[in-house]
Amino acid sequence: MSAETAGTPTASATETDVAIIGAGPCGLFAVFELGLLDMKSHLFDILDRPGGQCTELYPEKPIYDIPALPIVTGQELTDRLMEQIKPFSAQFHLGERIEQLERLPDGRFRIVGDGGTAVVCKVVVVAAGGGSFTPKRPPLPGIDAYEGKSVYYSVRKMEAFRDKDVLVVGGGDSALDWTLNLQPLARSMTL
Repeated sequence: MSAETAGTPTASATETDVAIIGAGPCGLFAVFELGLLDMKSHLFDILDRPGGQCTELYPEKPIYDIPALPIVTGQELTDRLMEQIKPFSAQFHLGERIEQLERLPDGRFRIVGDGGTAVVCKVVVVAAGGGSFTPKRPPLPGIDAYEGKSVYYSVRKMEAFRDKDVLVVGGGDSALDWTLNLQPLARSMTL
Protein backbone atom coordinates (compact mmCIF):
# COMPACT_ATOMS: atom_id res chain seq x y z
CA MET A 1 0.00 0.00 0.00
CA SER A 2 1.44 3.36 -1.02
CA ALA A 3 1.32 6.56 1.02
CA GLU A 4 -1.41 7.80 -1.32
CA THR A 5 -3.72 4.89 -0.65
CA ALA A 6 -2.92 4.92 3.05
CA GLY A 7 -4.70 8.28 3.41
CA THR A 8 -1.64 10.51 3.58
CA PRO A 9 -1.55 13.62 1.39
CA THR A 10 1.35 13.65 -1.05
CA ALA A 11 3.38 16.43 -2.62
CA SER A 12 1.45 15.86 -5.87
CA ALA A 13 -1.91 16.76 -4.27
CA THR A 14 -3.03 20.38 -4.50
CA GLU A 15 -4.33 21.85 -1.24
CA THR A 16 -7.42 24.05 -1.27
CA ASP A 17 -10.41 24.90 0.91
CA VAL A 18 -13.18 23.19 -1.06
CA ALA A 19 -13.52 20.56 -3.80
CA ILE A 20 -16.77 20.73 -5.75
CA ILE A 21 -17.92 17.68 -7.68
CA GLY A 22 -20.00 19.01 -10.56
CA ALA A 23 -19.54 22.21 -12.56
CA GLY A 24 -23.20 22.74 -13.41
CA PRO A 25 -25.20 25.76 -12.19
CA CYS A 26 -25.26 24.60 -8.55
CA GLY A 27 -21.52 23.91 -8.50
CA LEU A 28 -20.78 27.27 -10.13
CA PHE A 29 -23.03 29.14 -7.71
CA ALA A 30 -21.31 27.31 -4.82
CA VAL A 31 -18.02 28.87 -6.01
CA PHE A 32 -19.64 32.30 -5.70
CA GLU A 33 -21.03 31.72 -2.21
CA LEU A 34 -17.79 30.13 -0.98
CA GLY A 35 -15.76 32.94 -2.55
CA LEU A 36 -17.75 35.48 -0.52
CA LEU A 37 -16.46 33.60 2.55
CA ASP A 38 -12.88 33.77 1.22
CA MET A 39 -12.78 30.04 0.48
CA LYS A 40 -10.90 28.80 -2.61
CA SER A 41 -12.53 26.13 -4.79
CA HIS A 42 -11.50 23.41 -7.20
CA LEU A 43 -14.27 21.99 -9.43
CA PHE A 44 -14.34 18.55 -11.04
CA ASP A 45 -16.69 17.59 -13.87
CA ILE A 46 -16.79 14.66 -16.25
CA LEU A 47 -17.85 16.99 -19.07
CA ASP A 48 -15.27 18.93 -21.05
CA ARG A 49 -16.78 22.32 -20.14
CA PRO A 50 -18.68 23.95 -17.28
CA GLY A 51 -22.48 24.08 -17.30
CA GLY A 52 -23.58 20.51 -16.63
CA GLN A 53 -27.00 19.54 -17.91
CA CYS A 54 -27.72 23.11 -19.00
CA THR A 55 -24.95 23.20 -21.59
CA GLU A 56 -24.96 19.50 -22.43
CA LEU A 57 -28.68 19.08 -23.05
CA TYR A 58 -30.17 22.58 -23.28
CA PRO A 59 -27.59 25.09 -24.54
CA GLU A 60 -30.12 26.92 -26.75
CA LYS A 61 -33.42 25.87 -25.15
CA PRO A 62 -35.25 28.55 -23.16
CA ILE A 63 -35.37 27.96 -19.41
CA TYR A 64 -38.15 29.73 -17.50
CA ASP A 65 -37.63 28.74 -13.86
CA ILE A 66 -34.44 30.60 -12.84
CA PRO A 67 -35.05 33.26 -10.18
CA ALA A 68 -34.79 36.86 -11.47
CA LEU A 69 -34.40 35.68 -15.09
CA PRO A 70 -37.77 35.36 -16.85
CA ILE A 71 -36.12 33.53 -19.76
CA VAL A 72 -32.55 32.34 -20.28
CA THR A 73 -30.87 29.57 -22.27
CA GLY A 74 -28.64 26.97 -20.64
CA GLN A 75 -25.56 28.50 -22.25
CA GLU A 76 -26.52 32.05 -21.21
CA LEU A 77 -27.05 30.90 -17.62
CA THR A 78 -23.65 29.20 -17.59
CA ASP A 79 -21.96 32.25 -19.13
CA ARG A 80 -23.51 34.53 -16.49
CA LEU A 81 -22.42 32.24 -13.66
CA MET A 82 -18.89 32.05 -15.08
CA GLU A 83 -18.76 35.86 -15.15
CA GLN A 84 -20.06 36.01 -11.57
CA ILE A 85 -17.36 33.66 -10.23
CA LYS A 86 -14.46 35.17 -12.19
CA PRO A 87 -13.14 37.22 -9.22
CA PHE A 88 -12.74 34.03 -7.14
CA SER A 89 -10.27 32.28 -9.51
CA ALA A 90 -11.75 28.79 -9.16
CA GLN A 91 -9.67 25.97 -10.61
CA PHE A 92 -11.44 23.65 -13.05
CA HIS A 93 -10.59 19.99 -13.63
CA LEU A 94 -12.79 19.15 -16.61
CA GLY A 95 -13.12 15.79 -18.28
CA GLU A 96 -12.41 14.01 -15.00
CA ARG A 97 -14.61 11.52 -13.19
CA ILE A 98 -14.00 11.21 -9.45
CA GLU A 99 -12.45 7.86 -8.66
CA GLN A 100 -11.47 8.29 -5.03
CA LEU A 101 -12.71 10.25 -2.04
CA GLU A 102 -11.22 9.55 1.36
CA ARG A 103 -11.10 11.15 4.78
CA LEU A 104 -7.55 11.80 5.96
CA PRO A 105 -6.42 11.32 9.58
CA ASP A 106 -6.31 15.11 10.09
CA GLY A 107 -10.02 15.41 9.13
CA ARG A 108 -9.46 16.79 5.64
CA PHE A 109 -10.48 14.99 2.45
CA ARG A 110 -8.44 13.73 -0.48
CA ILE A 111 -10.23 13.55 -3.80
CA VAL A 112 -8.73 12.04 -6.96
CA GLY A 113 -10.01 12.22 -10.53
CA ASP A 114 -9.48 9.59 -13.19
CA GLY A 115 -7.08 11.98 -14.94
CA GLY A 116 -4.78 11.81 -11.92
CA THR A 117 -5.65 15.18 -10.40
CA ALA A 118 -5.48 14.97 -6.60
CA VAL A 119 -6.84 17.64 -4.27
CA VAL A 120 -6.72 17.80 -0.48
CA CYS A 121 -9.42 20.00 1.04
CA LYS A 122 -11.41 20.78 4.17
CA VAL A 123 -14.85 20.49 2.52
CA VAL A 124 -16.33 18.48 -0.37
CA VAL A 125 -19.49 19.78 -2.06
CA VAL A 126 -21.38 17.28 -4.20
CA ALA A 127 -23.26 19.22 -6.87
CA ALA A 128 -23.54 16.34 -9.32
CA GLY A 129 -27.18 16.91 -10.29
CA GLY A 130 -28.29 14.06 -12.52
CA GLY A 131 -24.81 12.57 -12.53
CA SER A 132 -22.45 12.11 -15.44
CA PHE A 133 -23.90 12.32 -18.90
CA THR A 134 -23.04 9.40 -21.10
CA PRO A 135 -25.18 8.64 -24.13
CA LYS A 136 -27.29 5.51 -24.31
CA ARG A 137 -25.97 4.22 -27.61
CA PRO A 138 -28.24 1.93 -29.62
CA PRO A 139 -26.71 -1.55 -29.92
CA LEU A 140 -26.11 -1.18 -33.66
CA PRO A 141 -22.81 -2.28 -35.19
CA GLY A 142 -20.92 0.63 -36.75
CA ILE A 143 -23.09 3.39 -35.27
CA ASP A 144 -19.99 5.19 -34.01
CA ALA A 145 -19.09 6.07 -37.63
CA TYR A 146 -22.25 8.22 -37.80
CA GLU A 147 -21.96 9.92 -34.40
CA GLY A 148 -21.54 13.66 -34.73
CA LYS A 149 -22.51 13.50 -38.44
CA SER A 150 -26.05 12.15 -38.59
CA VAL A 151 -26.48 10.56 -35.14
CA TYR A 152 -26.53 12.94 -32.15
CA TYR A 153 -27.14 12.31 -28.46
CA SER A 154 -27.76 15.96 -27.60
CA VAL A 155 -28.56 19.22 -29.38
CA ARG A 156 -25.76 21.71 -28.99
CA LYS A 157 -26.66 24.01 -31.89
CA MET A 158 -30.25 24.05 -33.07
CA GLU A 159 -29.20 25.61 -36.37
CA ALA A 160 -27.41 22.36 -37.32
CA PHE A 161 -30.86 20.79 -37.79
CA ARG A 162 -32.29 23.47 -40.12
CA ASP A 163 -33.93 21.95 -43.21
CA LYS A 164 -33.07 18.40 -42.09
CA ASP A 165 -35.32 15.39 -41.68
CA VAL A 166 -35.08 14.78 -37.93
CA LEU A 167 -35.97 11.64 -35.99
CA VAL A 168 -36.01 12.05 -32.20
CA VAL A 169 -35.79 8.72 -30.38
CA GLY A 170 -37.06 8.76 -26.81
CA GLY A 171 -40.23 9.23 -24.87
CA GLY A 172 -39.17 11.47 -22.00
CA ASP A 173 -39.66 15.17 -21.41
CA SER A 174 -36.42 16.06 -23.16
CA ALA A 175 -37.42 14.21 -26.35
CA LEU A 176 -40.73 16.05 -26.50
CA ASP A 177 -39.11 19.40 -25.66
CA TRP A 178 -36.55 19.04 -28.45
CA THR A 179 -39.20 17.91 -30.93
CA LEU A 180 -41.19 21.08 -30.21
CA ASN A 181 -38.11 23.34 -30.27
CA LEU A 182 -36.68 21.91 -33.50
CA GLN A 183 -40.00 21.71 -35.35
CA PRO A 184 -39.82 25.30 -36.73
CA LEU A 185 -36.31 24.66 -38.15
CA ALA A 186 -36.49 21.09 -39.45
CA ARG A 187 -37.83 20.05 -42.83
CA SER A 188 -39.64 17.20 -41.07
CA MET A 189 -39.87 15.94 -37.49
CA THR A 190 -40.64 12.44 -36.24
CA LEU A 191 -40.83 11.58 -32.55
